[in-house]
Amino acid sequence: MQPHQLHPQIADDFEAVNRYILDHLHSGVPLVEKIGHYIVESGGKRLRPLMVLLAARACGYDGAHHVTLASVIEFIHTATLLHDDVVDTSDLRRGRATANARWGNAPSVLVGDFLYSRSFQMMVEMGSVRVMEIISHATNVIAEGEVLQLLNCKNPDVSEENYMKVILGKTAMLFEAATQAGAVIANASSAEEEALQLYGRHLGIAFQLVDDLLDYQSSADEMGKNVGDDLAEGKPTLPLIHAMRSGSEAQRKMIRQAIRKGGLDDLEPITRAVLETGAIDYTLTRAEEQVSLAQQALMNLPPSPYRDILEQLSQAAVTRKH
Repeated sequence: MQPHQLHPQIADDFEAVNRYILDHLHSGVPLVEKIGHYIVESGGKRLRPLMVLLAARACGYDGAHHVTLASVIEFIHTATLLHDDVVDTSDLRRGRATANARWGNAPSVLVGDFLYSRSFQMMVEMGSVRVMEIISHATNVIAEGEVLQLLNCKNPDVSEENYMKVILGKTAMLFEAATQAGAVIANASSAEEEALQLYGRHLGIAFQLVDDLLDYQSSADEMGKNVGDDLAEGKPTLPLIHAMRSGSEAQRKMIRQAIRKGGLDDLEPITRAVLETGAIDYTLTRAEEQVSLAQQALMNLPPSPYRDILEQLSQAAVTRKH
């Protein structure tokens, strides 16, 4: 779903967020601006800031802080991308070379730090302690999730429960913070705030589940990143966990070995194993369960065009190809 397809009010808000982001990338250090602009303008979906705008509007908000808050969320997300690409030694994101591939690891990490710190400067401008509480908690949980994922790499014994704990931290937490904070700035009722918090959490889980299955179902052109990246890094994602659980002994051994060593030597036979064991359907079913929970949470909000768009976004999370 593109911004021009949204409710006109949100389309205007969305453009205001883009302007705000570019205005706040300024720095006295040219390389900071160069890398910041490169990653921010690289064609991302801006899904998380969009969720802030919709959450605030769905709760009747009519001020200007939702634009600032949406920009804060995008800066934090962008900072995590810069750091993730260094940790994962990725060389392709959104169809372009990663910042670390172009400028090196050290500048990428440091510009990620700049974006984190700039996001907190922007939050101070809003003057909401509650928002700062939500966002600071989220960034802490995200960092823990990333460390947990790092510990799980090349470990074929990771359980589905442990995997879900990782994606709840590293991905769903920022979705949850985006929608909850959107409700907070709108002075929403506690029931509405909780509804949007749960919506963001469940949508974030669904989004990551689909992201992980696309690694075995899509193409580099569609995804904007290399196919098999997760396998190359030895990440035990849900498609692999299910394939090991449901496949033959030979398939289980092959996947375990591939996770332990990383790399793409066995990508083709493992992709076949993932398909043959029903791991794609299983992962998609789990994602659809999360979407259903997200949509149930929305029923605690008053009817509005913004609630309708939030519902459409949740469905789009499981039908996307990138």
